[in-house]
Amino acid sequence: MICGIDEAGRGPLAGRVYAAAVILNNDFPLDFLNDSKKLTEKKRNEARGIIKEKALAWGIGFASHAEIDEINILQASLLSMKRAFEEMIKNFSSVLGANLNNITAIIDGIYVPDINAPCTAMVKADSKVPEVMAASILAKTERDFHMEEMSKLYPQYGYEKHKGYPTKAHREAVLKYGPSPIQRLTFKVK
Repeated sequence: MICGIDEAGRGPLAGRVYAAAVILNNDFPLDFLNDSKKLTEKKRNEARGIIKEKALAWGIGFASHAEIDEINILQASLLSMKRAFEEMIKNFSSVLGANLNNITAIIDGIYVPDINAPCTAMVKADSKVPEVMAASILAKTERDFHMEEMSKLYPQYGYEKHKGYPTKAHREAVLKYGPSPIQRLTFKVK
């Protein structure tokens, strides 16, 4: 069984980094899957619903902005992947049954998390491997939803628009209002 794992949110100046782990059924409809960055927001959200409904198993994990500052973004990304995998196993262990020992993970990128499964790192896996495409979509949509919620708490930062990425508007907001409570303080704003 292939488990795809990917993260979203390594580059922003604020907010959590999210990851997802996904195992697809043999009859999963693949026609709507793609790298999350190549899909419109509407298509990503539609795909998110289908993945959550029809995938054999899935899990989502994150690392907070404080954890990112404490352990660095790479380690926080790997931690969020580990949490996503563990969440998937916890929530779907009865569905996976005897197959729990037959899971192999494919990770988008060049690093692998410390999980209880053999892992292969693959650059651009989010545009090659359906399970990783699905994980990419879940991670991206979960992070976007979280940042939209944060925009309600901190409207002056415009998180609903740029999702914490280092846009000109985000940098100007930080310079004008100071760091938000979800700012990654180890990331340079200027």
